[in-house]
Amino acid sequence: MHTEDTEVGAESDEFRLPRSRVANERLHSLIPGGAHTYAKGDDQYPENLAPVISHGSGAHVWDVDGNRYIEYGSGLRSVSLGHAHPRVIEAVRREIDRGGNFVRPSIVEVDAAERFLATVPTAEMVKFTKNGSDATTAAVRLARAVTGRPRVALCGDHPFFSVDDWFIGTTPMSAGIPAATTELTVAFPYGDLAATEELLTRYRDEVACLILEPAGHAEPPPGYLAGLRALADRHGCVLVFDEMITGFRWSEAGAQGLYGVVPDLSTFGKALGNGFAVSALAGRRDLMERGGLRHSGDRVFLLSTTHGAETHALAAAMAVQTTYAEEGITARLHDLGERLAAGVREAATAMGVGDHLVVKGRASNLVFATLDENLRPSQQYRTLFLRRLLAGGVLAPSFVVSSALDDVDIDHTVDVVAQACAVYRKALDAADPGPWLGGRPVKPVFRRLA
Repeated sequence: MHTEDTEVGAESDEFRLPRSRVANERLHSLIPGGAHTYAKGDDQYPENLAPVISHGSGAHVWDVDGNRYIEYGSGLRSVSLGHAHPRVIEAVRREIDRGGNFVRPSIVEVDAAERFLATVPTAEMVKFTKNGSDATTAAVRLARAVTGRPRVALCGDHPFFSVDDWFIGTTPMSAGIPAATTELTVAFPYGDLAATEELLTRYRDEVACLILEPAGHAEPPPGYLAGLRALADRHGCVLVFDEMITGFRWSEAGAQGLYGVVPDLSTFGKALGNGFAVSALAGRRDLMERGGLRHSGDRVFLLSTTHGAETHALAAAMAVQTTYAEEGITARLHDLGERLAAGVREAATAMGVGDHLVVKGRASNLVFATLDENLRPSQQYRTLFLRRLLAGGVLAPSFVVSSALDDVDIDHTVDVVAQACAVYRKALDAADPGPWLGGRPVKPVFRRLA
């Protein structure tokens, strides 16, 4: 087993993580699921090859066994500048020394609000909180309040919106959620305006909001977002853009800034704090003020969290926005992603698996699909692929880049991918990836049974 001073990765089929395995057992004995986020669970990794992280710096992390990895998808896409980014850490340390939470608003709160609204000028007011679920649920609550309507229409093609009942009740993990709650959530397909209008007509005057990620793994069809804006206006519902992922990675002002379509409400998080806990609900003043004190209508309990405006997290957000603006981070993310995608595709094609290992998504937000011999999505081939990446020192549940990556990291990743693709080809030729799995296959996050 190599240590921090050795080369990245381990090429042997005997790659093992004994300390991580023990740590995972400790995690499961104390924490349901062994992690505080299901997407970080060890069921998402090959059996006994789920590294437990010791620390990170830039684009690299080290596990408790001493292995160093090039990391992708850092912090579930939240760490877009790399771990322990100096500019962000400096801002955080400065505020921590001044106190972090008071009985009245800190001046940092208004500074952060002004900075955010300068970055996202399509919004007029903003309220900060700690996680994306609180922000999206606040948007739904506000939409219901201002429209007086009960139903939520979400884009069924997007994987996650909130931990709260209005969304989780629509997934296979719906245990504990009353059917009456779930029935109030309906779904529309991305890119299909006719189907969405049919839904709004079927539930005429019942739908409070349309909520969706404005873009996903493919670009919006021409005119789609503008058409959705018009549909929402015509049917009197609130248009909500979930910009948790698209915020900063598409443009500093999110997808709404890139595509020029303004939602009524939008939610930001993930990249906003570079790993620090901060998210935001932003939008039209007349809507947002319903959660305030300067209106004559019924009050909306919009967002009210003890830790929502911790000064160090807001300082992190301001530092992130400054870094993006001054250093051209969004452009760098796209450049790195384009180079990585081209290298992976070339390696896969050279090894004869170009139709089976598919890289897709915007360059700043790349994912990959693993397909079997019949070109069907396969958790078994994903397991094989992840296993070889880990052994080569690449931790990549996705290929989502951070700006801390450099050319050496990309080159090494492509080399490891090529080696993994050689094994992939062997498994395809055998029509059986089983001998290369090392145990049970990885599992989807959303499933009914553990």
